Amino acid sequence: MSDSRQAGHSLPVRIALAIWKSVEFKLLLAWCAVILVTLVLDARHTYWNQTAGSAELILRNTVLLGFFALGSAVIIISGGIDLSSGSVIALSATVFGSLMITLDPEGFAAGSLGTSTILLSIGGTLIVGVMIGTLHAWLITAIGLPPFIATLATLVGLRSFGRALAPIMMNGKSQIDFPDPVLRSTLKDVTNISIAFVILAILVWVVMSWTVIGRHLHAMGGNEQAAKLSGIRTDRMKWLAYVFGAVTASIVGIISFADQGSAKPDIMARGYELNAIASSVIGGCSLQGGIGTIPGVVLGCLFLRTVIDAVSKIVGTGSDLFEGMIVGIVVVLAVTFSQRADRVLKKTYFASPIGWCVIPVLGLCAAMAMLLFFGQQAWYTPMRGLFFGSFVSLCLAGRGAYETIGRRKSK
Repeated sequence: MSDSRQAGHSLPVRIALAIWKSVEFKLLLAWCAVILVTLVLDARHTYWNQTAGSAELILRNTVLLGFFALGSAVIIISGGIDLSSGSVIALSATVFGSLMITLDPEGFAAGSLGTSTILLSIGGTLIVGVMIGTLHAWLITAIGLPPFIATLATLVGLRSFGRALAPIMMNGKSQIDFPDPVLRSTLKDVTNISIAFVILAILVWVVMSWTVIGRHLHAMGGNEQAAKLSGIRTDRMKWLAYVFGAVTASIVGIISFADQGSAKPDIMARGYELNAIASSVIGGCSLQGGIGTIPGVVLGCLFLRTVIDAVSKIVGTGSDLFEGMIVGIVVVLAVTFSQRADRVLKKTYFASPIGWCVIPVLGLCAAMAMLLFFGQQAWYTPMRGLFFGSFVSLCLAGRGAYETIGRRKSK
C-alpha cells in the first residue's frame, strides 16, 4: 500500500499498519511460529512438559547473546563491523580471573573473595574492554584499516593473548576455574543478569533513539562523508561505538566465566561474534549502516536463540553440530527478506546460467539438510529425503522458468 493511500486512513489505522510492517512485529510472528513448530515436531514435548525450565534456558541464552549483540548493533548502525567480540569475551574472562588471583591469591585459593577484590576485578576487566575498543577505533581512524581487517586481526590476536595468559596465572594450566561459589551463583543468576540486560537495553534504546549521539551514529552509518561535512566528529563517534561494543563483550566475559565455571580462552565463546552480527541483521540492522532499532535487535536475539534451542529439542543428541548451519541459513533469509517484499518477489534469481546451475545444488542441500536434521527419526527414509530434494529442485526450476519467460516478454 502506498504512502498516499495510508495518509487517508485514520490515526489508529495508520498505527496498526505501521506495527504490521515493523520488523519487531514480524519477528514476534516468526518466534511464535518457531514455538508452534517445535511443539508439533518435538517427540518429547519439552516446551509443554518443562515450560519453566525451557523458558529459563532460552532467556539465559538470549540475555548472554543480547549484551554483546547490543554492542555489535551500535557498531553496525554506525557503519562498522566487529568480528572480535568472541575473542574479547574469552580474554575478558581470563583477565577477570587473573585480576582476582593477583589482588587476592589467598582468597582465590580458599574460594572466598573480598568485596573490594571483586569490584576492582570487574572494573579492571571493563577497562580492558575500553582499551580494546580504543585500539579498534585507532586502527580504523588513524591507521586507516577497514573495520573488517582491524577486528579480524584482534579476533585472532586477543584469543591468543588469553591462551598465553592463563598458563602464566595458573602455573601451566590452560584454564582458570571460578573460585567463589557465592559470587558465581550471583553472577550467573538468570534474574540478576536479565534485570541488568533490560536496564542496559533501555539505556541504549534511549540513547540511539532520542539523543544527539544516537542521531550522529545513524547519520555516520548512512553517509560518513556527509556526516563529517555537516560537522559530526566521526572519529569520536567511531571510538564511542567500538568502545561500547568491546565493553559489552567484556560484561559477557565476566558472566560467562561464572556461568561456565571456568575460563577456557582456547574454546570459550568461539564463533559468538557471528551470532551477534546475525542477531543484529535479523533485528533489522543494515550491514551498510545507518538503519536499525534496539527493540529489533533484542527480538532478533530471542528469535535466533529460540531457533537454535528448537533444533536441539527436535534433533536431540548432537544438535550443537548444526548451530553454525542454522545461523548461516537464518542470516541469509534475514538479509534477503529485509528488502521490501515486492522487491523480493520481483527480483530475478534463477533466469541466468548461474541461477540454473545452482538449482540442483540447492536441491541437494535440501536433501542433505533433511538427512542431517531428521536422519535419526523413525519416520525418515532415504527415499523421503530424495523426494524432498527433488521437490525443492522442481519448485526452483518452475520459478526459473517463470523468470525466464517474464524476461523474454519484457524485451
